[in-house]
Amino acid sequence: MKSAPTLSRARSDATPRFRFRQVALACSAVAWGAAHAQTAPAEPRPARAAAVETVTVTGIRSSLESALNMKRNASGVVDGIVAEDIGKFPDTNLAEAMQRISGVSIDRSIGEGSRVTVRGISPDFNLVLLNGRQMPASSIADTTTSNSRAFDFANLAAESVTALEVFKTSRASAPAGGLGAVINIKTVKPLDLKRGLLSLGVKAVHDRSNERLPEDLQGRAVTPEVSGIYSTTLGDGRFGIALAASYQERDLGYNQAATSSGWRTFRGDENNWGTIPQPGTPGAQNIVNRPGPNDIYTVPQNVLYSVNGLQRQRTNGQLTLQYRPVQDLTATLDYHYSENKIQTKRHELSAWFNFGPSVSSWTPGPVSAPLYYEETLNGTADLGMGGGRFATKNENHSTGINLAWKLNERLSFEFDAHRSSAESGADSPYGSNSVMGAYSHNRGTTRVDYSRDLPVLSIQGTRIDASRMLVTGSSFRNSYMKSEVDQGQLHGKLLLGEESQLDFGLSLNKVKNRTAFANVQRDSWGGVGTPANYDDGSFKADTLGKYFTRVAGHDDPALFNQFFTFDFERVRAEAAALPGSQGLYAASSDFTTDRRTQEESKSLYLQFSTEWSWGVPMRGVLGVRHERTEVTAGAVSPAALGISWGAANELTLQYGPRVVTQQTGSYSFTLPSLDITAELRKDTLLRASYGESIGRPTWERIQGGVSLDQLVRFDGGTGSQGNPGLKPLKSKNFDLSLEHYYARGSYAAINFFEKRVSNYSGNRIVRSTPYNLATPIGGALYNAALASGGCVGTDPVCLRNYILRNFNGTSGVVRGADDAQGNATGTIPGVAGNPIASFGIVTPANLDRTERIHGLELNVQHGFGNSGFGVGVNYTKVKSSLSYNNASRGEQFALEGISDSANFVAFYEDAKYSLRVAYNWRDKFLTSGIDGGGHYNPLYVEAYGQVDLSAGWKLNDRFSFQFEVINLNDGIQRLHSRNKEQLIAVTQTGSRYMLGARYQF
Repeated sequence: MKSAPTLSRARSDATPRFRFRQVALACSAVAWGAAHAQTAPAEPRPARAAAVETVTVTGIRSSLESALNMKRNASGVVDGIVAEDIGKFPDTNLAEAMQRISGVSIDRSIGEGSRVTVRGISPDFNLVLLNGRQMPASSIADTTTSNSRAFDFANLAAESVTALEVFKTSRASAPAGGLGAVINIKTVKPLDLKRGLLSLGVKAVHDRSNERLPEDLQGRAVTPEVSGIYSTTLGDGRFGIALAASYQERDLGYNQAATSSGWRTFRGDENNWGTIPQPGTPGAQNIVNRPGPNDIYTVPQNVLYSVNGLQRQRTNGQLTLQYRPVQDLTATLDYHYSENKIQTKRHELSAWFNFGPSVSSWTPGPVSAPLYYEETLNGTADLGMGGGRFATKNENHSTGINLAWKLNERLSFEFDAHRSSAESGADSPYGSNSVMGAYSHNRGTTRVDYSRDLPVLSIQGTRIDASRMLVTGSSFRNSYMKSEVDQGQLHGKLLLGEESQLDFGLSLNKVKNRTAFANVQRDSWGGVGTPANYDDGSFKADTLGKYFTRVAGHDDPALFNQFFTFDFERVRAEAAALPGSQGLYAASSDFTTDRRTQEESKSLYLQFSTEWSWGVPMRGVLGVRHERTEVTAGAVSPAALGISWGAANELTLQYGPRVVTQQTGSYSFTLPSLDITAELRKDTLLRASYGESIGRPTWERIQGGVSLDQLVRFDGGTGSQGNPGLKPLKSKNFDLSLEHYYARGSYAAINFFEKRVSNYSGNRIVRSTPYNLATPIGGALYNAALASGGCVGTDPVCLRNYILRNFNGTSGVVRGADDAQGNATGTIPGVAGNPIASFGIVTPANLDRTERIHGLELNVQHGFGNSGFGVGVNYTKVKSSLSYNNASRGEQFALEGISDSANFVAFYEDAKYSLRVAYNWRDKFLTSGIDGGGHYNPLYVEAYGQVDLSAGWKLNDRFSFQFEVINLNDGIQRLHSRNKEQLIAVTQTGSRYMLGARYQF
């Protein structure tokens, strides 16, 4: 006890840092001894073993051991990640950190983790908390309203996070809504640190995806990232202040080939628009390996290649104030802010199929896809080279207050209230997702080869020519979403004895959500003006294949390897200056779809914890939570006045004044939970858990009112209507886990889980005739064109030309000038006496069915003694009884996100150096049952593996350097539909390199 002062006096030049190190060594020794005492035999240790000053657990090992202790000491199955030090989370992105946990998989956006799936439950049904508070979530969709409840972890920087907790089993004390898991993000609390802290970090970021873009889309080669954390206590530890902030700029890109408007699915014996010729009919001889009459086959609507340059600025800030006037009362006031801004520039090359005479070769049935598909064209079809400029902003605010009061030795209370909001929308006059087509009408016979990872587009006898380019159709979209949470919680804890405890509480929660969408669309596919209206200098010739060097097929000599990039602002201005173009080339905030929903929930819970012995030490937690939710859903939608035939096979709704509709609904649930842990040995635990949980419906499924889609086809239109009375998914969850903690920082675990999920909701399509709208299809003029127009079958272009040229001024028909291809322009309205258009109204309803999700999680974490080396391996196997049947058409109720996953992490760490290599793999999974064209087709994300690397060097106790590589293997992501050849999208990003330094004062 006297040695430390003696040593301090002996070294008159000793700095406080030296004394702090001695304290840290002593604390580490105590912690090491305590940890081993849990697993060691009862006999006394030799006195020499207690003096282990050389063992200091820091960095990677400290993080892993803290997470291990979190898992070991928890009730139920809990996994987590703990920061290696304040301001140093193991991964730069929270979602990418969580993917290291068994059973957790992530969705990636722009090459970065964004949303998490837990045990096969999709991101919409996992609840995210910030310091125990339910967080709102907002996002925007490209071409429609956003309806997701999923939290986007890309909005939050990792520097201010101290730990992540993933509760895989149910707890009565946790808010309801986490069907798969409840994820709690924990941030810095100054009074918990019990010491002053000032840490600053800088990084230089280089994203290789930025190099794989056209010059006008490229950003900077290196972008900055800065972060800092300050924490201190005042007034003898009664006051605490913590401030954390970070700012990141990232310039990046991605290149994608896609069947963006989906695939049309047919039976082999079907004869319809888009089908291949039947045996014995003209053109049938051009089909190789024809699908059988009972087979399913699919025909592509289009092929599109895009190169995308993005710039992102992410700002995070957090202020925490704490006051502890007496030891038993702590008040905490905190504010969290995040902003994520993304600007996008895009160039596109596209070709659309009109399902005329074709040549094709097919994979074997019963589900066939084209190995190649070719349409014979005469050199006047359109060859598209679109462009886009738009920007988005996500902004999050959270303000909360917490009072923790220990009334006496047995009873304590905690009151917590917060108001939080998440808002996403456009950050550009061009909208949240906007594109403008620029076509030349000189495309010849077109083929796409689907036998490679990259679809290979071939076009005969066509050369791009700037003098032929003109603006055609355009769409300036504005998607908006705002979600707000007001929550008040009261928790109580009553100690019933040395081994028992009763937790109780109540919660009032209000969630308000608004999703809105506006679209300024110009369906002028024949062209706006003439090529002479556009400066040839606006278009720059480029080649395609060099932007897909990581995708097999990019160097195929058959690839149509030419396209134009163009100056979007300049060409847009030229089109906007033409007569009749005013207001058509900018986004609108006059939302035509506006849905507003409010959920008010009241809940009570009781949770009893106790310990006992039944041959072995045991502990258990028994709880029940009662939750009642009332839903009020309204929609502001325009009334439809008529239908006009404006282009080829596309008809458009004409809208009138808006109408407001509102519906209500309610539901209540009582959710029990039980966790039992048996300590089979000092180092071995057996856990068994049962709990019930719910996952609330996504927003569009409980919207109020009817929304009709603007685009109408020959066979009618589509629309949707929500159901505020829709019940949430309910799951009965079973877990059985065996955990063996066999050495310091090491354990092995096997966990079996099963979820029995009920209250699935399906889309029931009801045919109806809202507003009794007349359609020109099937009317007198249409029938006259069929009889006398000389058209082949129901060729929409031919029929439309005939009506416009022969019936101008009749029944409201208005003919315009012919376009550059000689096709008539104008409008053909539906009028009285025409057939009434039928709409398929999609309405959700609960299904009387229960499905099983079950799986196995295997975990091993091993530290090789004091060598500094260690590994972590986990594997998750998940199965569901609700899978997609690829051989069946129409809507199906399949569970999205189900996939196996695995992780391997190897690391080395000593007092100066650290190195970690992590490999994450996720097997193929279903991500949607509807493709980009609104067709009922599955979307599968193919198996994907990624290697990440990080290295660190500590110059001294204060100054350190880090080097990180994300996506070291430079992997690509690919999506397909019913089989691999039926491409949905293939995306190439790139590796990301980061070099940083961190100084701790």
